[in-house]
Amino acid sequence: MPDARRPRSLYDRGSEPDPRFSMANERTALAWVRTALALVAGGVGLTSVARLAGLSRFLDVVAAVLCAGGAGLALVAVAGWRRRELAMRLEEPLPAPLALTWLGIAVTVVALALTVYIAVKEL
Repeated sequence: MPDARRPRSLYDRGSEPDPRFSMANERTALAWVRTALALVAGGVGLTSVARLAGLSRFLDVVAAVLCAGGAGLALVAVAGWRRRELAMRLEEPLPAPLALTWLGIAVTVVALALTVYIAVKEL
């Protein structure tokens, strides 16, 4: 009986890995998706508060960056899940994470931008 799971391009290759490792991979991907959702929620919250308080449009730009970053991170989470699952099925070494460095840099840049905004606003 053929495997009905999707994506077939993944499940038709290699051998079935230990379910514990597949489930751990899925939990990791879901954690990245939660982080992506938090970025989107932060962007929506920031722009909502900025509008209600009549704050600078600069905060709308930061909010848009957060929302776009969340969308991108969600895509990277799914792609990372697929890469790791395929590596396990083919009994290859696990690939390095794609998003970790970029997420750290992005959070630092947004935090610094907001810090500068707050410091300048207080002057």
